[in-house]
Amino acid sequence: MADEIDDLAEQDVATYDVVDGLDDFAAAQLAAEAEFGDMDADQPSSEALDLSRPVVAIIGRPNVGKSTLVNRIIGRREAVVEDIPGVTRDRVRYEAQWNGRDFWIVDTGGWDQRGKGLAAQVSQQAERAAEEADLVVLVVDTTVGATDADVEAVRMLRKSGVDTLLVANKVDSALLEIEAAALWSMGLGEPVPVSALHGRGTGDLLDVIVNRLPDEGKGVAKLDGPRRVALLGRPNVGKSSLLNRLAGGTRSVVDSVAGTTVDPVDELITLGDKEWRFVDTAGIRRRVNTASGPEWYASLRTHTAMERAEVCVVLIDASEPLSDQDVRIVGMVIESGRALVLAMNKWDLVDDYRREELDREYDRDLAHVQWAPRVNISGKTGRHIDRLSPALETALEGWEQRISTGRLNQFLNEIVAAHPHPVRGGKQPRIMFATQPVTAPPTFVLFTSGFLETNYRRFIERRLRETFGFVGSPIRIEMRIRAKRGRR
Repeated sequence: MADEIDDLAEQDVATYDVVDGLDDFAAAQLAAEAEFGDMDADQPSSEALDLSRPVVAIIGRPNVGKSTLVNRIIGRREAVVEDIPGVTRDRVRYEAQWNGRDFWIVDTGGWDQRGKGLAAQVSQQAERAAEEADLVVLVVDTTVGATDADVEAVRMLRKSGVDTLLVANKVDSALLEIEAAALWSMGLGEPVPVSALHGRGTGDLLDVIVNRLPDEGKGVAKLDGPRRVALLGRPNVGKSSLLNRLAGGTRSVVDSVAGTTVDPVDELITLGDKEWRFVDTAGIRRRVNTASGPEWYASLRTHTAMERAEVCVVLIDASEPLSDQDVRIVGMVIESGRALVLAMNKWDLVDDYRREELDREYDRDLAHVQWAPRVNISGKTGRHIDRLSPALETALEGWEQRISTGRLNQFLNEIVAAHPHPVRGGKQPRIMFATQPVTAPPTFVLFTSGFLETNYRRFIERRLRETFGFVGSPIRIEMRIRAKRGRR
């Protein structure tokens, strides 16, 4: 497993033409300029994240179609949907737009005042979403009518004082509109009849929503968006506990049952004097391709969260032996090109004997990521979580590091002169020119006279790290091989 992941990501191999009258270096430099333009130009900064958008929270008892309605509003299947109650557990935020208005839509778990254990935590998350929203959409199942739980939800929302809109869902035909009209009795004004499953009436609902939203939400606009951090790991390694510890409260539902988190859960966290956007994700299981229902959709959301992050924190249960699954998750992060931090969690359960064992396992199975910062923490007790912020900063700095074209070529000339590529088949490929066209992750393009073997590319990567650092970041090396000269 480690050997497979230790290989570089799939290399981009292409050819470049040779220009008559130019030496190899000049021809390669000309090809590089034609492909990448100004190779030492500064890279654009991350897009600013506007937190002043109004927030709409979707509230209701279990299985009334809240997540289906969210998917209909945002125009894609993001929220996990299954025909059983209790699939959504945390509050999850998505970007939405209608008639030129941008706003956040927050999906919540089923609210149940009498819920116990996990159900009670889910209800608390829904209540907090309602308190932080600018508009609450209370969803009721028209085919069932107003239940005692729906009436209790109305009382809860009235206490919060937030503007509330009543939506009668599952109105799949004109006949059911009469049943929807009966919901006037709930005291929230005229119900808006919709069928989230079939899209009936959702356009009218969106018109009502944007008309009732304030120009600006309760959030504060930021000039620069906070850096995005994804928490990854196997089920039950403590991702949600760590997020709750960082947030200083119950942000993610935590239970001893593995797989409690289904949707990615994001939260703005202040560490030191800097703000970060942490995303808690569902645990990545061994065989995603055999998963079904909510578990399958959860795996898709986790991969999407990883792709949208800038740095990934892979949590590993330090109290248990390192598994192939832990190594595979690290490999996924490397393949995605994100910055990487390894967090050995549950350090409060580790004794001296286990520490020695863990070091041996680390050297054996994770030797290919010795460049990644490692922190030993306990999300449950909060031990050493102050070390997480410096590790994130270091990884992002390496992820965005850039070497000038002149310095890079000088460096390569020196190591190639000392350690040339082995001769294969009577030929010895040479590096004519090199450039680093992009960062995040650092990507190097080598213009060569022939194919460079994997071991030699690994050697170049190792020397790049020894000389320039790139701590916490994968490195990509691509090749442009000189095209063969045609016969005259």
